Amino acid sequence: MGLSSAGRSRRAFLSASAGITGAVVLAGSAGAADLRPSPGGALPPGEPIPPQQPGADLRALLAQVDERRVEDVVRKLVSFGTRHTLSSQDDPQRGIGAARDWLFAEMQSHAARSEGRMTVELQSYDQEPADRIPVTTRITNVVATIRGTATPERVHVVSGHYDSRATDVMDATSDAPGADDDASGVAVVLELARLLAETPLESTVVLAAVAAEEQGLYGANHMAELFAAEGADVRAMFTDDIVGAGRADDGTADPRTIRLFAEGVPTSETPDEAEIRRSVGGENDSPSRQLARFVTDVAANDATGMSVRVIYRRDRFLRGGDHIPFLEKGFPAARFTEPHEDFRHQHQDVRDEGGVRYGDLPEFCDFGYIARVARVNLAALFSLAQGPGAPTGVVVRTAELTNDTELVWERGPEPDLAGYEVVWRETTDPDWTHRIDVGDTTAAVIDLSKDNVFFGVRAIDADGHRSPVTFPLPQRD
Repeated sequence: MGLSSAGRSRRAFLSASAGITGAVVLAGSAGAADLRPSPGGALPPGEPIPPQQPGADLRALLAQVDERRVEDVVRKLVSFGTRHTLSSQDDPQRGIGAARDWLFAEMQSHAARSEGRMTVELQSYDQEPADRIPVTTRITNVVATIRGTATPERVHVVSGHYDSRATDVMDATSDAPGADDDASGVAVVLELARLLAETPLESTVVLAAVAAEEQGLYGANHMAELFAAEGADVRAMFTDDIVGAGRADDGTADPRTIRLFAEGVPTSETPDEAEIRRSVGGENDSPSRQLARFVTDVAANDATGMSVRVIYRRDRFLRGGDHIPFLEKGFPAARFTEPHEDFRHQHQDVRDEGGVRYGDLPEFCDFGYIARVARVNLAALFSLAQGPGAPTGVVVRTAELTNDTELVWERGPEPDLAGYEVVWRETTDPDWTHRIDVGDTTAAVIDLSKDNVFFGVRAIDADGHRSPVTFPLPQRD
């Protein structure tokens, strides 16, 4: 196969950046890019992967995150006394109903500025008696949807839960301020709604304040069930739960880090999928792990002022949150949580005991920290919504035994799609280390053994946005 001028240029680029003298042959969209290192070359093909830097439009949005507004939301939610799921639904001043109505009004005020792109709904259902729900109870999520302009079928979700609790999870009358758990997460959601309402987004964003997390993830489960029932293409879900401070009960401070919990083996994995995973690897390459890698790529930088510590767990030890129902439905999902929890200010009655102030009160929140967490969420969500979707149908052809790796995928529907990159890393590396630009094609053959490294494929649009990576499955025929 002959070399085009574009092929010769890319070969020279790869050789200079990776220290190899390999050949690059680019074919049409139905063909493959053949990338081969020099015989016995010291380095495989590709160039090191730099982090994606926020563009001017994203930087401008991030600069508008308002710490004062974040604080106002937290204090307003605390002012309802308790937001317990079993508290009053019709008292205008106290209880979960008052909080629900205030959140709905706030979301509607943002939607009014969106030129029709944002709609707001009260997503309600009646929960029959169940664990921690002794009587039939109305559960309501407050949900804002910003419909995408180019690929509206692709959906990205961010949630926080607005219910709260005291020490006794069934105590619906005592004060349960819930400042950190989880007025902080709801404040992030409302700040995203405020900033994105007037921003046209290419794909759809859903921002939700969900209920009944403390009683058993009921609100989030209802929302996930609705998405699954309609066959929604949910590409990402983040829950922000306990994101109010960067300091632990021992005084340890880490105000510039947010934890992101992301599972390895998928919760929804079937026996057949497990068999494939065991035979090819992939314990560290679930869609949720790829989502977490994407967040570190686009949201840990000077514009957010934060680092993202990815935790290789579904959630904290023996605990859970609102991303789990999404994982159970097969949607990629992860959880943001502060780096060190202070359990004196979480699930505690408000009291003074032994010279210690207990209770989840606003005075123990760091509102600047919450604002930085909002920036991390905003950077991740904006990058997902404005960028191309992760490639689908990605496979490694394995019909013949060979040391080449042949990758094939489907072309995405984005109108501004520019092409694709193959990425790879050593099997012991936590993140992708090298990329190979293969252009606007749907296949690539790389002279690097699939036995020795992990491969993935990501899309690129005309503005240079990269998608999350898709980990390939084997194809035997």
